[in-house]
Amino acid sequence: MATPGISLQVLRDEHGAVAAVLRSMLMMLEQGPGDAPERFFDVLRAMLFYIDEFPEKLHHPAESDLLFPKIARARPDLMPVIEQLEAEHMEGEGRVRELQHLLMAWELIGETRRGAFEEAARRYVDFYLGHMRMEESQLLPAARACLTPQDWAELDAEFTEGRDPLLASERDPSYDRLFTRIVMNAPAPIGVGPALEKSEA
Repeated sequence: MATPGISLQVLRDEHGAVAAVLRSMLMMLEQGPGDAPERFFDVLRAMLFYIDEFPEKLHHPAESDLLFPKIARARPDLMPVIEQLEAEHMEGEGRVRELQHLLMAWELIGETRRGAFEEAARRYVDFYLGHMRMEESQLLPAARACLTPQDWAELDAEFTEGRDPLLASERDPSYDRLFTRIVMNAPAPIGVGPALEKSEA
């Protein structure tokens, strides 16, 4: 068995960052806009942009183009799992765009659109967390067991460049505003901003 490269840890770290954003989004929904609706909607927009910009456009393509084919060649018995994950990658982008639209409707039209966003957001979080659990429980252990040193070298080269702006120690400067907006304004666990206070009844 080849020693896995750093790409395996990068994948897990990226999953952790996405999961933290998703769970923080649900926490914000539980709190509601309160007395800071402008900050509330601004942070949610930034979170959804992050999900659309990084996992959908960088993380998933790297998995689909490099990791999944290598596992499929070594473990053809895992093709049904890979096909399901690929289908979910294709579905995910449309679901994020739907959430962005529903959030704008809530912000611009008002409380009558709140329920539709909250329901779709909870479904999406369940969908995405389940997707990552399947990758980590079925594909990553298989990759650790069956990929070659050359496979790991190729994966390492891909997964250490242009990575998650919430993780990188040396971020692409173009992501600085996004990073700052999320981390400085969102409440814990993803950010260091103050809690969103509920408005008085």
